Amino acid sequence: MRSWARPVLGPTAAALAITLLTPTSALAWGDDNGWSPSKPSGKPSGAVSGGQLSAKVTASSIVVTQSGGGGVAKPATGTLASVDPNWEPPACWYEPVLSPEELKAGVEKLKGTNNLAPVNSHLLWADELFVNHYDKGQDGGYKNYNLGEKGMFWRDVVRAGHEDDIAAWDCNRIMFWQDAGTVPDDPNAPTPKVLAAYAYDKIRVPATEIELKPMAKSTVNLPTWVWLDKGTFKEVKVRAELPNTGLWAETTAKPVALHLEPGTADAETYPASGDCRINEDGSIGTPYTDGDANETPPCGIRYLRATNGDPFRLTASITWEISWEGSGGAHGVLPDGTFETTRDVAVREIQSVNR
Repeated sequence: MRSWARPVLGPTAAALAITLLTPTSALAWGDDNGWSPSKPSGKPSGAVSGGQLSAKVTASSIVVTQSGGGGVAKPATGTLASVDPNWEPPACWYEPVLSPEELKAGVEKLKGTNNLAPVNSHLLWADELFVNHYDKGQDGGYKNYNLGEKGMFWRDVVRAGHEDDIAAWDCNRIMFWQDAGTVPDDPNAPTPKVLAAYAYDKIRVPATEIELKPMAKSTVNLPTWVWLDKGTFKEVKVRAELPNTGLWAETTAKPVALHLEPGTADAETYPASGDCRINEDGSIGTPYTDGDANETPPCGIRYLRATNGDPFRLTASITWEISWEGSGGAHGVLPDGTFETTRDVAVREIQSVNR
């Protein structure tokens, strides 16, 4: 069983309601090495309106802006899937969420409501717990919400859609103070690389609308030419900034190849790998012209049998090369991403006429 750091709670605090973020989950106290809660479930928010004290556990303060991506007629439509199935952005990290004044105001709103608010993404506290820890300084806490000090209180954020991910429990600290101009000495502290991965998760790319010739039907043993006009795909840049930290990262997705899957084993691709490189001008392949019917296309498919009623499902996926740069001169690469679309292709037999 995995162990977790126990929040600093004295006898008074322990006697009060300390609730997991879902009322159906039980809090099981373990041995002296820590406490072991049951697997998290649900996606709750705090019960007090008007302030970050009650913000959802997925309410990140990261500001995201995107530029580029597709031509005028091809707006960004989908998210990228990493080619590395074992990679994904972090499940959780810490962010500054409240100034001393904001924390005090939030606790004041909580008083007398019988409501709870999250002290981290796993625990909800009643007003008395907040007062004891952040106002009265009990159990290693703070005096008068650190009013007059320069800095902010930080709390963990869970990546949207990963509230049930056990990795999200790595960020198990209750809301803590961090001096201005510094970041926590913690493996889950935000870094430019964390922001770059967050930006990766926000990249939106255009659909892969390829051109085929012939358009309506392909013919057995004759090549079907595949291409995209120049300028169809452009670099996409997503910038992620975390306010009150000076941290930022810009992730760039550059289209580098089109991959074709014919939808049947009875087909050949050009090139044989099915990977058509993107040209310097942003085009892929070469447009079909009259007289090319028997030529080998630089990017295309040759079907070896006809469809019988149901068309073949041609899959076209663009590979995007991912790099990033960030504050402090940080930079690096992330796994390539792909975005695919499908298209029905009907294939007919060659018609011959006997005289």
